[in-house]
Amino acid sequence: MDQPRRPGRIVGESAGLKRCLERLERLAPSDLPVLIQGETGTGKELAARRLHRKSPRRRRPLAPINCAALAPGLLVSELFGHLRGAFTGADRDRAGIFEAAEGGTVLLDEIGDLPLDAQGKLLRLLQEGEVRRLGESLPRKIDVRVVAATHRNLRRMSEKGEFRNDLYYRLRVGRVKLPPLRDRGEDVMLLAKAFLGALGQPPPRLSAVARRRLRDYHWPGNVRELKNVLEVAAALSDNGRIGAGLLDLPEAGRPKQHGYHERLRRFRHSMVAEALAATDGNRAAAARRLGLSRQALSYLVRRLEIG
Repeated sequence: MDQPRRPGRIVGESAGLKRCLERLERLAPSDLPVLIQGETGTGKELAARRLHRKSPRRRRPLAPINCAALAPGLLVSELFGHLRGAFTGADRDRAGIFEAAEGGTVLLDEIGDLPLDAQGKLLRLLQEGEVRRLGESLPRKIDVRVVAATHRNLRRMSEKGEFRNDLYYRLRVGRVKLPPLRDRGEDVMLLAKAFLGALGQPPPRLSAVARRRLRDYHWPGNVRELKNVLEVAAALSDNGRIGAGLLDLPEAGRPKQHGYHERLRRFRHSMVAEALAATDGNRAAAARRLGLSRQALSYLVRRLEIG
């Protein structure tokens, strides 16, 4: 596992995170597309960088692009390139990101926002290893690995016709789902040590009450939220010591209280998600692990919205 003083890498020792990293290690040597799922702030781009770093393509580029950050028309051109005159303002030929990353890896962040026409082009790339620039008649052969990341439920989107079903199943061949920070136990404190250690020497120190509040908080914004909270607290501290009052957390950092039904739902979600992660998504094996029929497990997956 990565050491706490390296916050640019994935930090943690929890069982769920270890299983994800082990799966990444097994997938890295292949050219299979990989779909990295997880809530916002769980470290999906770090996981993609780790996958690339462990792959035979590590000496070639890793090209990340956020599919939600560009207008659909610009995104298609950015990904696949265009010929001069293909549209207004196209004053020269331009290679897309897939061509520019030849031999390397392309990370499609927030792939749930990829337009449907671009999804068709991406499917052809995955199946045939070809791209066609806008305005071009003949395809070009390229060699890149595709890694996709999203916080959205692509299965549900595909059922609603918002995401191509064939592309979803092509991408999820190598699926990795990162656990939320609230399910990672003492990883919160390992991450806190890493983030504070990166701020300078000697690093700021957390009071006992501050440490307890970090452990108790639910972290809806995950690792990114933890990093931001600690950086602000360290900036406000004037003696190298961070007390609980400097932690900008709702309700003084105490976890939100849930009723019986919500706590039961969370418990069931955790058990089912854990079983699926331990069996690499094999529902038959996960059902046996839980002592359920496969039909009962499928029902729970749908009911609990486990992507």
